[in-house]
Amino acid sequence: MKSIYLSIIIVLVFSACQEKKVEKLEHISKANLQKIEFKELVGFKEDNLNLALEVFQKSCKSRRVNKELKNVCKKAIKATNGKLFFTTHFIAYKLLNKKNSDQGLITGYYEPILQGSFTKTNIYKYPIYKTPKDLISVRLNSLYPKLKNYTLRGKVVGNKLVPYETREELEKQKDKLEALLYVDSKVDRFFLEIQGSGKVRLENNEIVNVAYSNQNGRKYFAVGRQLIKDGSIKRKDMSLQAIKKWCDENPSKVDKLFNLNESTVFFTLSKKSATGSLGVPLVAKRNIAVDKKYIPLGFPVFLNTKNPIDNSDINILVTAADTGGAIKGDIRADLFWGNTKEAKLGAGKMAQRGLLTILIPKNSTKYKGLFDYNVPINSNHLIQYSYSK
Repeated sequence: MKSIYLSIIIVLVFSACQEKKVEKLEHISKANLQKIEFKELVGFKEDNLNLALEVFQKSCKSRRVNKELKNVCKKAIKATNGKLFFTTHFIAYKLLNKKNSDQGLITGYYEPILQGSFTKTNIYKYPIYKTPKDLISVRLNSLYPKLKNYTLRGKVVGNKLVPYETREELEKQKDKLEALLYVDSKVDRFFLEIQGSGKVRLENNEIVNVAYSNQNGRKYFAVGRQLIKDGSIKRKDMSLQAIKKWCDENPSKVDKLFNLNESTVFFTLSKKSATGSLGVPLVAKRNIAVDKKYIPLGFPVFLNTKNPIDNSDINILVTAADTGGAIKGDIRADLFWGNTKEAKLGAGKMAQRGLLTILIPKNSTKYKGLFDYNVPINSNHLIQYSYSK
């Protein structure tokens, strides 16, 4: 009988060890969160945490940094030891989806370099547009606090605000738009919009920065999805490079494909290199674009994923500094790769499974909106993912 009781106790203790709380911090993230010790983060102690601290310190200088970070940003000013700073002032929470799986999608983006001119010629004939003067942008947070992450865009017709023209409609009446400059490739121009910022090398070899200014408010559509559906590109082969190759081989079909993405991005000249939504220059492999509903701008995030080029581990502490029309979901991030040839290749191929662990200042967990419940570790996972060391 004693052995039976002992067995029951062992089972109960083992089961308790296999369970972790799933928590909610609604004022920070809409995702399910699971507290995790720093020692459990694969690759954390091996990462260059001093560099991660430098990137975080720069993000703290932005006026757009989330208010929950204000106190810890003050402490970051004098910090010099990255590991000590992050482990002392933050609690790590792994992001889970609604089914309590920790598996998400990690893509990549880069800063493209296009060839262009401020003057339209037979070679440089594809305009990069400035924000139209009749485009109205209304931030809804002042009127509806619950819609603080949304911006209403359109134009006034009569006394009504109506949706702005789609990509196809704008191309048909492009005379109403003002060109910032002109480039030599329609395809490169399209991908500049997807990346959100880039550089243009002029005929005299001078390089100018072009930065995101606004967009027409239409929903983003991933054209690669259509090419997979049509059977033009296999899912396993999908990449930026594959789409460009298809465009080169099917020039007469390019406009129809691009017009499926009704969203159009407008640009402005900038003195800064690639700059994200946070308003600070992006650092290669140290910044990510996120969905602000799940990861607020400025928050440190530990990323575990794979390099699409050589399948090596990517285990790095990054800072959320950007957003994007295609970056939606609870475990979703877009890793900035920089502007090198490797960056173009890596970002173009990246569509990896990965884990995201958000670091939340310790004082933030005392706020309202916290509740928890127990779930088994790795329960309901849609996809198992392991990391080789």
